[in-house]
Amino acid sequence: MRGAVLHAPRDVRVEERDDPKIIQPTDAIIRLSATCVCGSDLWPYRGIESVDGPSPMGHEYVGIVQEVGSQVRAIKPGQFVVGSFYASDNTCELCQAGYQTACINKEPIGANGAQAESLRVPLADGTLVATPDIPSDDLLPSLLAASDVLGTGWFGAVAAEVSPHKTVAVVGDGAVGLLAVLAASQLGAERIIAMSRHAPRQQLAVEFGATDIVTERGDAGVARVKELTGGLGAHSVIEAVGTQESMLQAVRSARPGGHVGYVGVAHAVTLPGEELFFSHVHLHGGPAPVRRFLPELVDLIWNRQIDPGKVFDLSLPLEQAAEGYKAMDERRAIKTLLRL
Repeated sequence: MRGAVLHAPRDVRVEERDDPKIIQPTDAIIRLSATCVCGSDLWPYRGIESVDGPSPMGHEYVGIVQEVGSQVRAIKPGQFVVGSFYASDNTCELCQAGYQTACINKEPIGANGAQAESLRVPLADGTLVATPDIPSDDLLPSLLAASDVLGTGWFGAVAAEVSPHKTVAVVGDGAVGLLAVLAASQLGAERIIAMSRHAPRQQLAVEFGATDIVTERGDAGVARVKELTGGLGAHSVIEAVGTQESMLQAVRSARPGGHVGYVGVAHAVTLPGEELFFSHVHLHGGPAPVRRFLPELVDLIWNRQIDPGKVFDLSLPLEQAAEGYKAMDERRAIKTLLRL
């Protein structure tokens, strides 16, 4: 099969890879219908995360089940499925508590490389969610978004305790931040402040439910959020970047007693303990347990109540994956869909 492989920073090649095979009796093999480039893929692409030899890339996927192992019971060949970026059994105590990305048997899907024509998914029964039928082509982008960025934005909103009558601030205008805006709207937030400097992203944030746009960053961004909230700060803040500046901006934008949901993959982030102590701010986040939310999100998408696929503003064939990375790296695209 063909698949994207990162050989070195900014060196993505689509090349021949071995076809995936059933290794464990709980595996499934999926023929992918679509995949994509994630903002977190840009960390190794930019050399911020080390690359130890050629690495298959990608962890977001939808497609049709081709084959299942002898112990797979719920997932059947021929079904169209959506899965999370971590395989999980969905039965252990941590999964049952809603933290499938902490499953005691978890496996990262990225190790198998989902930017490819086919994919082996471990723990298929616990990881995959089937749609009611084979979806029409126009639903593919939204179902693909559910595999990671929608579920991650949704977890950010849940972790930030978003609910009706609250004011929410979202730090980050990538796909996760934009879909956190959508999630906050769906969860009933009264006011949603999207922090963005880019006009196309601002427009999409408004389409997803943002009521205010803040263009300032850092301390200036914090001051603007405080100004919009009577000097108090937001009840809920969603951090969707993962840098020192974005995390401090999120914590400082929250009011005392407020909640910060952080879902940006943290890189060199340290928090000042004394400031945090006196802030009275709650922090919760980490790798999003997308599997917890998938049944609800698939239902919302299937019934056309939400359209998260709008975050894909560049669509390319798999063979042009390198251009997809480059466009996102240069902020010419919010998120690249790779067609198969």
